[in-house]
Amino acid sequence: MQLRYSYRIDPTPGQRIDLAKAFGCARVVFNDALALRNHAHEQGLPFLTDADLSRAVITEAKKTPRRAWLGEVSAVVLQQALADCTTAFRNFFASVSGRRKGPKLAPPRFRSRKDNRQAIQFTKNARFSITAQGRLRLPKIGDVAVRWSRELPAEPSSVTVFKDAAGRYFASFVLQVTQTALPETGAETGTETGTETGAETGIDLGLGHFAVLADGTKVSSPRFLRRAEKKLRKLQRALSRKQKGSSNRARARLRVARQHARVADARREFHHQASTRIIRDNQAVYVEDLAVKGLARTRLAKSVHDAGWSAFVGMLEYKAKLYGRYFAKVGRFFPSSKLCSACGVVAEAMPLSVREWTCPCGVTHDRDVNAAINILAAGRAERQNACGDQVRPGSVRAQVSETGSRGSAAA
Repeated sequence: MQLRYSYRIDPTPGQRIDLAKAFGCARVVFNDALALRNHAHEQGLPFLTDADLSRAVITEAKKTPRRAWLGEVSAVVLQQALADCTTAFRNFFASVSGRRKGPKLAPPRFRSRKDNRQAIQFTKNARFSITAQGRLRLPKIGDVAVRWSRELPAEPSSVTVFKDAAGRYFASFVLQVTQTALPETGAETGTETGTETGAETGIDLGLGHFAVLADGTKVSSPRFLRRAEKKLRKLQRALSRKQKGSSNRARARLRVARQHARVADARREFHHQASTRIIRDNQAVYVEDLAVKGLARTRLAKSVHDAGWSAFVGMLEYKAKLYGRYFAKVGRFFPSSKLCSACGVVAEAMPLSVREWTCPCGVTHDRDVNAAINILAAGRAERQNACGDQVRPGSVRAQVSETGSRGSAAA
C-alpha cells in the first residue's frame, strides 16, 4: 500500500527564494491551463488535451518575454502543475456525472498568489535524491536539510515540497510499503483469556470522552483548541487592529497561524498515539459511521472540529490495513446508545444529558460503554465469515404465507 512520510525541512535563505520561484511558476502554469480550458468551453471548442496545453503554456510560453522565467525552475514541476489541472477537471466531471461518490465538486478555481499554502511536486523524472549526508537534493534548488524523525522504509516514488500557513517547509515522500501483520492479541494468545472483548473492540466516539472502548476503557478528550482559545483570542484581536497590507499585520497573521499549527500538531500526535495503541491491542476494530459534516453545522460545531473524529477514523482504517487487522464501520442509524446490550430493548428517547440509564430488565448502563458494546456486537454480526457470507442474514420481504402476515403488510 502507498503511504506518505512527511518531514520538516530547513531551506537556506537562497533556497527559500528558489522555492518561492517554483511555487509561483507552478501556480502560473496551473492558472494558464485553467484559463485556456475555460475559454475553449465558452467558445464551444473541444476539450484541450494535455499535449496541447503543455505546448501552449510551457513550451511556447518559455519563448515569450512574458513567460521566459518559467525556464528557471525544473520542467517536472511545471508538468505536475499541468497534471493537477487535468486531475481537477476529471474529478469535477466524475462528480457531475455521478461516477464520483461524496458531495458534488465545484469547477476548478484559479490559484491565488496570496494563498499562504503553496506546494510543488517532484517525481522520479526530476531525479531528486537523498544524499549520503541525509540531505534532499532537488533540481535547480540544491541540497536541503531534512529533520529525519525516522528512516524511510522504501525508495520514494515522488516528493511534494510544501509551505504551510505558519511559514514552515515540509517534504512529503510517497512510497510503497509492504503490509506487516502484527502478532495476534487477546484470547487467541491467552493474554486476556476469558474476556469477551479481548481481541475485538467497539469504539464510541464522543465529546465528553474522546473515545470509549467496549471493555470500559475511556480515553479523555484533550480539547486542544479549547485550551488554546485564550491565547488565540488575544492574537486574533491584535491581528484585527493592524492596518491591512502592513508588515505588522503580516507578522501578526504569522503568529496566529503558528498558534493554530501548534494546536493541529498536538491533535494529530494524539490521534496517532491513540489509533496505534488501539490497533496493536485488538484484532478487529469497529467504529460508528458518524455524520461529522452534519454535526459540524450544529451548536457543537467547535467541539466537533476540535475532536477531529474523521482524521482519527482514517488513521484507524489505514493502520488496520497496514498491520493486518480487521476494521469496519457500523451504520450511522444504528441505535447504539438507546439499545440495551443485555436484553436488546430500544429506549424511546435518549437525550444527550442522560449519561446513565436503567433498562426495564433491571440493568443500569453507562451510556458510552453501552454504545461501545453495541457497536462491537453489530460489527461482529455484519462481519463476513470464512465462506464470504454474512453472519447475520439481510432483511427480506415477508411472505403472505407466513403466520401472522396480512396481504397489506406483505405488499
